[in-house]
Amino acid sequence: MSRPPRGRGALSNPANRFAPSRSEIDPVADGELPARIDTVQINERPRTIISRNRSPDVPFEQSINPYRGCEHGCIYCYARPSHAYWDLSPGLDFETRIICKEGAAERLEQELRAKNYRCKPITLGANTDPYQPLEQQRRITRELLEVLARYRHPVTIITKGALITRDLDILSDMARQQLCSVMISMTTLDPELKRTLEPRAAGPRTRLNAIRELTAAGVPVGVLVAPLIPMINDRELEAILSACAEAGARNAGYVFIRLPQEVKGLFREWLDAHYPDRAEHVMSLIRQSRNGQENDSRFGKRMRGEGQFAEMIAQRFRLAQRKYGLEQRHGLRLRTDLFSVPPRAGDQLALFG
Repeated sequence: MSRPPRGRGALSNPANRFAPSRSEIDPVADGELPARIDTVQINERPRTIISRNRSPDVPFEQSINPYRGCEHGCIYCYARPSHAYWDLSPGLDFETRIICKEGAAERLEQELRAKNYRCKPITLGANTDPYQPLEQQRRITRELLEVLARYRHPVTIITKGALITRDLDILSDMARQQLCSVMISMTTLDPELKRTLEPRAAGPRTRLNAIRELTAAGVPVGVLVAPLIPMINDRELEAILSACAEAGARNAGYVFIRLPQEVKGLFREWLDAHYPDRAEHVMSLIRQSRNGQENDSRFGKRMRGEGQFAEMIAQRFRLAQRKYGLEQRHGLRLRTDLFSVPPRAGDQLALFG
């Protein structure tokens, strides 16, 4: 396709890399691809809900992803290749066939009540967005937060979805106990670029308003400029940090674009469709910053890149972070000592069994 279907980011639906065979649409026999593709919900009953992480590149050890796949349709999303594990495509399937984790809250409660559980902050949204559009209907993230609040368990949320303000009643109460913090992902202040880069995510102004509302409610908020893409949004770095600081953000981070597995092909299709005049230059700068490849998975390199261009980005970020007061860490250190397993009906009777 020369353009993605309405409201979608990917222009194709490549076969997943584990499939033993592949099929392609015959445009003569099957006609044109539809201009619009609806979202399909797939229910899953997870056996476990808390994922453990040992990567030195991320500041958390535990995470929960309420959904597999993401309606936001961000063309650069590093989570796209994971859809291949479910016999689905990292392309359009990733943003139109969403796996919803039914019973996630009940499973979380079981894991928190385990005798060997040790409390460490949990991150919601490490892989896919917990506040993507389906959350309005499914409320899986809301139910998880209700459990975490009841157990007084610390949580960090990463999102580009303004729906997070729906849960201010829970988050503000947890913030008063130093049990939650939020990172708002901001990629651009340009609504037109947002429309093609992140089709169903909240607009820049809406995300800034979410920062204001969270801050006003006492919830500590940071900004994650992710990803920074050469010749696409890197020129906005200082403007993004300035706008987010003015809205109330306390700290900031950034990620240089990553293109693992199928993402590199999907991203190149997007470049050719929207920025054909600079597509090769963008890819050249990415390769210069990724050890000559489109992606570099080495720890210590994959989030920031290396080389002259990546170092220039790092210097600009440090200067802007200092200029706009986004080095603050006050209020973002979460407490684990308040964690408590609430009693259930019948627990006291068990003492006399």
